Amino acid sequence: MKKLIVLLFVICFVGCNQKSNPNKIAAMKSKKIVIAHRGASGYLPEHTLASKAMAFAMDADYLEQDIVLSKDTVPIVIHDIHLETVTNVKDVYPNRKRADGKYYVIDFTFDELQKLDVYERFNPETKEAVFPKRFPLKKSKFKLHSLQNEIEFIQGLNKSTGKNIGIYPEIKEPKFHKNEGFDISKIVLEILSNYGYKTKKDNCILQCFDSDELKRIRFDLKSELYLVQLIEFEDEENKLEEFATYADGIGPWYKQIIKGKDTNGVWQISNLVKNAHKNNLKVHAYTFRADKLDGFTTFNELLHVALFDANIDGVFTDFPDKAVKFINKN
Repeated sequence: MKKLIVLLFVICFVGCNQKSNPNKIAAMKSKKIVIAHRGASGYLPEHTLASKAMAFAMDADYLEQDIVLSKDTVPIVIHDIHLETVTNVKDVYPNRKRADGKYYVIDFTFDELQKLDVYERFNPETKEAVFPKRFPLKKSKFKLHSLQNEIEFIQGLNKSTGKNIGIYPEIKEPKFHKNEGFDISKIVLEILSNYGYKTKKDNCILQCFDSDELKRIRFDLKSELYLVQLIEFEDEENKLEEFATYADGIGPWYKQIIKGKDTNGVWQISNLVKNAHKNNLKVHAYTFRADKLDGFTTFNELLHVALFDANIDGVFTDFPDKAVKFINKN
């Protein structure tokens, strides 16, 4: 009888713990996390489904989606609001550029965008790869896809593998979209909701550089999602108390945190992370690249200084496998 009582207690204890921590979201948010920056973009062309599949297999905690609208209001997963830096748009639609010489996603329907090939990022003037040691330019076949395509892809992989990898979408250039007559945030939030991403308990983090838009998402559009305020300027570091009124975290450039070496060769750390934590804000810094170390001897050294000396909570990285391996070893 005593053994039976103990067994029932253990079953109850484990069951209660599982119910109080659905999908381990709380645990995931409390540890160091790896966000696959545009997928496994250090190995495959950014924001392609192939890149996302590779990042998924590398066990990143989240896969990032930058979102721009097409002419027929389909959310496209692409980093820029224009096309000429990652596609062959100049060859397929040579007469569709605007006065500034750029080809904007929003000037093309989803069907038209499907006719483009996606390449490794390149300089449209010199036609040379931005990262020459990465995937060869104009090799293999990659295509643009919608936010819905990617969510279904990730959710399908989660089901077939038993994993629970999250999504980390970014609302791109909301003011630009508004001037074009589109409410990108409202469109994206509706799609996220339709796929089950509604609250902070769901495995989705929504990010944006535009603070006014992120406030609008929280207060006017009534979103209960986990929100991250992206920042890139020094003056924004003084707005943490304000950010904390609507956001759950900040996403700074890592060089806002790691300021360089002193005369003794010691890396200097700003107070940004400490101040953010005082305001109950997580810090997910961008962008960590193994092929762009900027003064660090190794990628592991960069990760160690950022994750442990500076104590950031997560990294956006083009090389999710390397970051996952580093965190698991530490």
